[in-house]
Amino acid sequence: MLSYRHAFHAGNHADVLKHLVLDQLLIYLNQKDKPYWYIDTHAGAGVYALTEGYATKNAEFATGVARLWQRNALPEPIASYLQHVLALNPDGALRYYPGSPQLAAQRVRPDDRLRLYELHSSDFTLLQENMSPLGKRVLVDKSDGFAGLKALLPPPPRRALVLIDPPYEDKKDYQRVTKALEDALRRFATGIYAVWYPQLQRVEWQLMLEQLKRLPVKGWLNVSLQVEPPHPDGFGMYGSGMFILNPPYTLHPLLEQLMPWLVQTLGQGAGSRFVLEQQAA
Repeated sequence: MLSYRHAFHAGNHADVLKHLVLDQLLIYLNQKDKPYWYIDTHAGAGVYALTEGYATKNAEFATGVARLWQRNALPEPIASYLQHVLALNPDGALRYYPGSPQLAAQRVRPDDRLRLYELHSSDFTLLQENMSPLGKRVLVDKSDGFAGLKALLPPPPRRALVLIDPPYEDKKDYQRVTKALEDALRRFATGIYAVWYPQLQRVEWQLMLEQLKRLPVKGWLNVSLQVEPPHPDGFGMYGSGMFILNPPYTLHPLLEQLMPWLVQTLGQGAGSRFVLEQQAA
């Protein structure tokens, strides 16, 4: 569906978790000199304004990144993630928020490459503009990221991080995630694959997790952050998670230390909690 605009949700609690994990995965890949590809199947616009336009409708960033902004004594991984936000807001006023492609653009090295997919016409145009400083290191494709992934794997350097975070407005997206990963693992079994998912009062995301846990990989990690109880009316996202295939061994102990802090900082009362589970390689 092409109605979804991530700008409505930019900088919310789900973005904090997603981008915190993404940042740690990129840091891990940067530890080796060998280049890698960053592939984003649903890239969005890249950068989002928080003080005007869509983001002001519900101001979801107020209970997300704004709760971390300009705090003292931050855990190091949080401070590292916030450096990407600070790069867009050097005067200290929180006006812009980096999407996943912009965060990756700040982490990748000269020999690394970005491959970004975005179907929404307006977001595609914005993404092209926001990624233009990277020149030939980035390709922005106005096509379906699920289909595009097939053409990219395996990547020439045999190292890659793939982020899959569709809007899930269409219930078929849950099955498309699983099928895309089944195919991706046949083509490139050693890649790092990170799947973002929403926690909603519907069974599809839970069924998807069970399917992901059965995929033929050496290891996986699942982390979720629930910030409030499910809504009484049955609508709305009350938490989110990241499911990583072939995660780095450093990620679980880091999140084990960090998630209680995130619950305390981003939680909105009773029902706030986290889940952290893994199948070790």
